[in-house]
Amino acid sequence: MSTLYEKLGGEESIAKVVDYFYDLVLADDTVNHFFENTDMEKQRRHQTKFISFALGGPNQYPGGAMAKVHEGMNLQPSHFDAIVRHLRAALVHFGVGEEDIAKALDKVESLRGDILYK
Repeated sequence: MSTLYEKLGGEESIAKVVDYFYDLVLADDTVNHFFENTDMEKQRRHQTKFISFALGGPNQYPGGAMAKVHEGMNLQPSHFDAIVRHLRAALVHFGVGEEDIAKALDKVESLRGDILYK
């Protein structure tokens, strides 16, 4: 059985989803301030590797532990929910099926505790 990563077309396709996702995030005043001083090209590459890994692709994710990476950001549930909403919209935009979206968002949801209130 193929992984969700393979089903979506691998890293190149996921990079397109991530680009669209960040277009949505940066247009959202509830969360875009978290990225004011962020190198977005680097962020997009980093997120593509992370999402690829989360969807069953190769582990090329160089990032630190989720709690450490988000330390001091004071992310709240509304922020996390906005990010999930934008990821869902990006996946829908690229024609990903509802069942696969649910699987992808379940992976993201499993990180909620590591990301919030840090």
